[in-house]
Amino acid sequence: MPRLSPSAGADSPPCLRPYQTEAVKRVVSHFRTTSAPAVVVLPTGSGKSLVIAELARLARGRVLVLAHVRELVEQNHAKYQAYGLEADIFSAGLKRKEANRQVVFGSVQSVVRNLEHFNDANFTLLVIDECHRVSLEKEASYRQVIDHLQHQNPHLKILGLTATPFRLGQGFIYHRHHHGMVRGADDCFFADCVFEQPLRLMVKQGFLAKPNRLDMAIEGYDFSALIPASSGLFREEELNRVVAGSRATPGIIQQVIEYAANRQGVMIFAATVAHAEEIVSYLPADEAALITGATTSQERTALIDAFKARHLKYLVNVAVLTTGFDAPHVDLIAILRPTESVSLYQQMVGRGLRLSPGKTDCLILDYAGNPWDLYAPEVGEPKPDSDSEPVQVECPACGHANLFWGKRDGELVIEHFGRRCQGLVEQPSPPARGGKGGQRAASGTYKKQCDFRFRFKVCDSCGAENDIAARRCHGCQQLLVDADDKLKDALKLKDAKVLRVSGMQLDATTNGRGLPRLKVTYHDEDGASLAEWFALETPAQRRAFYAAFLRDHLRAPGAKWQPMSPSEVVDEQRRLRHPDFVVGRKVGRHWQLRDKLFDYQGRYRKAAEAG
Repeated sequence: MPRLSPSAGADSPPCLRPYQTEAVKRVVSHFRTTSAPAVVVLPTGSGKSLVIAELARLARGRVLVLAHVRELVEQNHAKYQAYGLEADIFSAGLKRKEANRQVVFGSVQSVVRNLEHFNDANFTLLVIDECHRVSLEKEASYRQVIDHLQHQNPHLKILGLTATPFRLGQGFIYHRHHHGMVRGADDCFFADCVFEQPLRLMVKQGFLAKPNRLDMAIEGYDFSALIPASSGLFREEELNRVVAGSRATPGIIQQVIEYAANRQGVMIFAATVAHAEEIVSYLPADEAALITGATTSQERTALIDAFKARHLKYLVNVAVLTTGFDAPHVDLIAILRPTESVSLYQQMVGRGLRLSPGKTDCLILDYAGNPWDLYAPEVGEPKPDSDSEPVQVECPACGHANLFWGKRDGELVIEHFGRRCQGLVEQPSPPARGGKGGQRAASGTYKKQCDFRFRFKVCDSCGAENDIAARRCHGCQQLLVDADDKLKDALKLKDAKVLRVSGMQLDATTNGRGLPRLKVTYHDEDGASLAEWFALETPAQRRAFYAAFLRDHLRAPGAKWQPMSPSEVVDEQRRLRHPDFVVGRKVGRHWQLRDKLFDYQGRYRKAAEAG
């Protein structure tokens, strides 16, 4: 029986926008058939609080709404009260610890320290605002609260809301998208994104202010040489080295002040605390304030209140006001720091997109040369290099239009870094209800991820294609032969030749009978080489060429490129990549190519890494 009923509630609830109503309907429909955790994606400023309030109003059981900052707890509670209903607040920061009413709005830090107040099997719905903060680690605060409530009620419904469903180091926080594609790994905590409202559509329909972005990189800082740490974040000492060594800051702030002359509220995002302090020193003293992670709670509240009341025009911060901050009059955002992902970039810009009287747009001044397109969808993997951009790649098996990082040559996608198709395809015999292995589609069927792999390694035991990072075969469960072991074993053999490939040469030539052939020669750093030959005269030969060579060597695997002759392959060799290593065995007087290693990540040096 569903725990959410669209008929319950107060007599005169606030009026929801059409997309908010649709989001609520999708959530209700999802939880009628499963308890699998779900996500709703709504851009910053789109009214997540009102969606939360409506769902809390409809719920038949008890509801706990969690957020990570007290400002969000307060905002969400206020929207629920707009229905004329009462709810409790459990937040030490708000000096309230109440947990008796049907609906409770709490901060995760306060709730996790007081779980004994939530020993109630009647909690049927847990709502998590800014749910991209939910970690996969079992000991994390959100997971402790979730485990506690699920212990009380195994059928607990869990809904997350966020504007940026992406977590650094993890990728997408949910497994399946309602548009019929896989986004995150199958071990994601959230199973399904049941609704997403695009930012571009929100702006077009007039629900958000139009962002007007100016790239100020000529006057800005050069962060291009910085590389994020293993955490996915830039190191503070490296950020400081760039901004402290730059003479640009005084001129930048003078320019910001000039652009702000006819603006209502200005937020400035600094790279480090030292950088922020320098920025504030150049702003009008009586109009500016600084908030950092070290700002006391009381001072932070006073400064934010003064800014919202427009007693202050400039608010400088260091990575603390990207979420949970609502000042609709903000109409100028100055970004003086690099951002590690499009999600963080969208969070910062989102501070200025809410509607407000007299506000026509939001001016975005980017002084850090950030490469992100505000409207671009998140790809879900770390950006391989600065030249990559989101590209669409059609799956040859199911036709799904995948979104991967890649590169173009004009309109042609000549390279992409996708591994497996993200499409969901219909299959017979559904799995157990609520499982993540598939999604119910219709009676007797379910949807599972398409099996097509753009890049893979083949199991020597059963021939199954596996992810290039897999350690065990998904088909026969055998341990996959390690690439280092292959190289080590080959190096022990007297009749084997191992090349660290530094280049690949293609030639359209002929064999002894004068028939056209493609010769592929692999060279190493010391001048040694190995070669292989292919015929492309008949359909069978071209199919064999695809299976033995083309599929592995394509920089954009899955592309609908079917060369008909050796010369065509040579002419279009920009589409091809060379392996990292090749292994040959001597057969009689000749060398025969036996193995190629692509995407190598082992302990041996690749040719490209030579210093």
